[in-house]
Amino acid sequence: MKTITHVIQDPLGLHARPAGLLAKAAAACGDCTVNLTFKDRTVDAKRIMGLMKLGAKQGDTLTITCEGENEDAAAASMESFLKENL
Repeated sequence: MKTITHVIQDPLGLHARPAGLLAKAAAACGDCTVNLTFKDRTVDAKRIMGLMKLGAKQGDTLTITCEGENEDAAAASMESFLKENL
């Protein structure tokens, strides 16, 4: 299992557009399980509604875990996505 932490830089936080892009990026990880944790809630990062319900704002810390086949590649992909988009 690979774990990534990221502090949200986007002034609007994890709103609809980046949540949709994040879900799409997580779905591209194939059979690898990608979960996002914020505070005490963990959601499947491939599900846009779960991501939006977290209500994460600018300055909040997100934790992403990747587990399964190609978890190294999935973690690298998710880390790159977060730095560029959130």
